[in-house]
Amino acid sequence: MEKIGFVGTGVMGSSMAKHLLEAGYEVHIYTRTKEKAEALLSQGALWESDPGSLGAKVDVLISMVGYPKDVEQLYLGENGFLDNLKAGSVAIDMTTSSPALAKKIAEAGREKGIGVLDAPVSGGDIGAKNGTLAIMVGGAEDVFLKVKPIFEILGSSVILQGDAGSGQHTKMVNQIAIASNMIGVTEAIIYAERAGLNPSRVLDSISGGAAGSWSLTNLIPRVLQDDFSPGFFIKHFIKDMGIALSEAKQMGLELPGLTLAEKMYQTLAEQGLSEEGTQALVKYYR
Repeated sequence: MEKIGFVGTGVMGSSMAKHLLEAGYEVHIYTRTKEKAEALLSQGALWESDPGSLGAKVDVLISMVGYPKDVEQLYLGENGFLDNLKAGSVAIDMTTSSPALAKKIAEAGREKGIGVLDAPVSGGDIGAKNGTLAIMVGGAEDVFLKVKPIFEILGSSVILQGDAGSGQHTKMVNQIAIASNMIGVTEAIIYAERAGLNPSRVLDSISGGAAGSWSLTNLIPRVLQDDFSPGFFIKHFIKDMGIALSEAKQMGLELPGLTLAEKMYQTLAEQGLSEEGTQALVKYYR
C-alpha cells in the first residue's frame, strides 16, 4: 500500500487521517504544533518535523490546511512539497483554495513528473468523522483513478469534475449554495421562536419536506442546544466566500445572496466570533 503523508490535522483532517490509518495505510503527518497530533501519533501515525521530510518519504501527499497562502507556501515555497516529492507520486490538496493557485501547482507538478489534484470537500466535521464527505476533484483522469481508492475511504461522493482547478470551482458552487441557505434556515428558526412555536417540533415537520437541507438537519439542532462549536469555522467560510466573490467578479457575475451572507458573517467576525461554527449566524439576529 502507498505511504500517505497528511498535513492539516484539524477539526476535519484528524478524522480523515484516522480513517486512513484504520484502512491499513502507513500515514506520516506534519503539523506546526506536534502536540496537536498526539492522538494520531498514539494510533500509529508517524511524525515528520517539516514539510520537506514528509514529502520525501511518501507516495501520496494530502494537505488540508486553512488558507491559499498556506497551500502556496507548502507546495511552492522553499523546501516545499514539489521540491521533495518523488516523480510518479501524487499530491492532493483538499483545502478550499483558489482555482488559479490549483492550476499553478498542477503545472509545476507536471514539470516534475508529480500528479497534482485539487480535491476540496463538503460535509464538515460530521462528514469527516463518518467518512461520508463529498469530494470534488480537479486534475488528470489517470492521476484521479490512481488514488480513487483513497478518496473512497474518506468520502461517499467522489467525482472528477474536470481539469486542474475544476474541483475548486465546484467547491465555490457548493459554498454559494450554502451561504444563502444558511440565511434561510437561520431566519426560519428565528421566526419559529418568535412565533412561540417549539423549534424542535417545527424541525420535525419541515426537515423532510421541500424546506429540507443539510444545514437545516445538521446545524440548526446545534443552534437549539446553544452549540456553536465549529464543524466549519466562520473565519474559513468568510475566506471561501471571498474567493467565490472574486471569481464571480472576473466572470462578470453579480451574486447578491452571496454578497449579503459574506457581509453578515464579516459582522460576526468583527464581534469576535470568527472561531465559532457557521451556525453562529443566528447570533446576527439575536
